[in-house]
Order: sequence, then structure tokens, then C-alpha cells
Amino acid sequence: MLKLSKLTDYAVVALVRLGQKNEVTTSPVLSRSTGIPEPTVAKVLKILATQGIVTSQRGARGGYRLAHPLEEISIASVIQAIDGPISLTTCVDGGDCDARSTCGLGGQWDMVNAAIRNALSAITLADMKNHTVIDRLGGLQAPSMPGGPAATA
Repeated sequence: MLKLSKLTDYAVVALVRLGQKNEVTTSPVLSRSTGIPEPTVAKVLKILATQGIVTSQRGARGGYRLAHPLEEISIASVIQAIDGPISLTTCVDGGDCDARSTCGLGGQWDMVNAAIRNALSAITLADMKNHTVIDRLGGLQAPSMPGGPAATA
């Protein structure tokens, strides 16, 4: 299953909320407004600050703010900041693979991985905030789940 970490999910929520506030905000205030536990918000913001996605300000009026507008921060950059490189398999982008000589799929996962990375790079935090992801992806619809209703944006 391809699934993002909870920390990445929390990072997206926190960043969108920071973008809505458009001012220096502390992790306790962000925690209260998002429902994410404060230690988790603090951890996420610290990681995002080291990656240049948010900036931190020390002092009595300290806190965090976005380093760039929501329109300039891609979902891919958030995933990479929190979870590291986007790689579906270990052999993507020339990574180590024990079965490279026998599997016969050499290089094929690179193309699949690139397609996913490109799609995630095209979606911004502004798209998430404004519910315009479907517009960004050219009308691509989420598939319906077996036994359940069709997913909608």
C-alpha cells in the first residue's frame, strides 16, 4: 500500500493553516487551531524549518511563518521534507536491488515513480486549501473503491 506518514499529513494541515493566518504563529496556537497535539506540531515545524519551508522567529513575538506562499509549496516538497525522497521501490533512481539481474523490470519503476513525483509536484498547498486538486490534475478522478461510494474532491 502506498500511504503517506501521519507526520506528512499533519505537516500539510499545519502549513495550510499557517498560510491562512499569514502571520507569525506559535506551535501551541497552531495546535489548538488544527487539533494536532502540540509536541507533534513543534516537531513538524522544526523539520519544515530545517528544509526552508517555514521560517522561525525567536523571542517574545516568536513563532513560525511560511517561507513561501501556499501557491509555491508543492505536496512533493512537503513529503520530501518529512519522509525523504519519493521512491516506490528500492531500485528507483538507481537504488540498490537484490533482484535487479533476475526481475526483468529494470527502469520501469523509475517511470512510474517519476509520474507520481510529477503529479505530487504539480499540486500545491493552495490547491489543497482551495479544493482545486482536481483542476490541477486535468480532471483526473479518484477511482471508486470496491464496495464503497466513488471518491470525490
